[in-house]
Amino acid sequence: MRTMTVRVLATRPDGPTVHTEVGSPMGAVTLIGVGEVLTGLLLPATRERNVTAAGAYGPRDDTALTAARTQLTEYLTGERSDFDLDVHLVGSAFQVRVWEGLLRIPYGQTWSYGELAADIGYDPRTSSRAVGAANGANRIAVVVPCHRVIGANGTLTGFAAGIERKRFLLDLERPPVPAESTLF
Repeated sequence: MRTMTVRVLATRPDGPTVHTEVGSPMGAVTLIGVGEVLTGLLLPATRERNVTAAGAYGPRDDTALTAARTQLTEYLTGERSDFDLDVHLVGSAFQVRVWEGLLRIPYGQTWSYGELAADIGYDPRTSSRAVGAANGANRIAVVVPCHRVIGANGTLTGFAAGIERKRFLLDLERPPVPAESTLF
């Protein structure tokens, strides 16, 4: 598995917004961006507020966002564990801080909302709900891995594209179980 870096750009790049789609076992995934900078990754059945908040998709251009399309496909086939992409996060300063915290959750691991709150410098006793709300407004699912955040008791909690897609992504990242060796 490769380990790469997601780079968060402070300003939106110049140019027109375009979108493309990538097929996946979950259904079509919509990638939105400017040039090669990813500004949105929407899974099928993503909550309407996340779709609307992502802004205009722009025209469809299946030659755009080449690196994002390739890397998402590699991720979905188990060939990639992290992304090497530029992203532009649009949200409040608090939301961006939460989303940048999501980028620190390692592949194949989960954190609770409280753990994420503590990681970004907030008291988990008073900020876990706010962290959860920001997590739920993430517009670049998978690349900014909001699916890796679970309830404090280990349960799967809300996900903008549905719990079944969250389960799919977590199962995809689960390390393979070694076959039992036998002597015969």
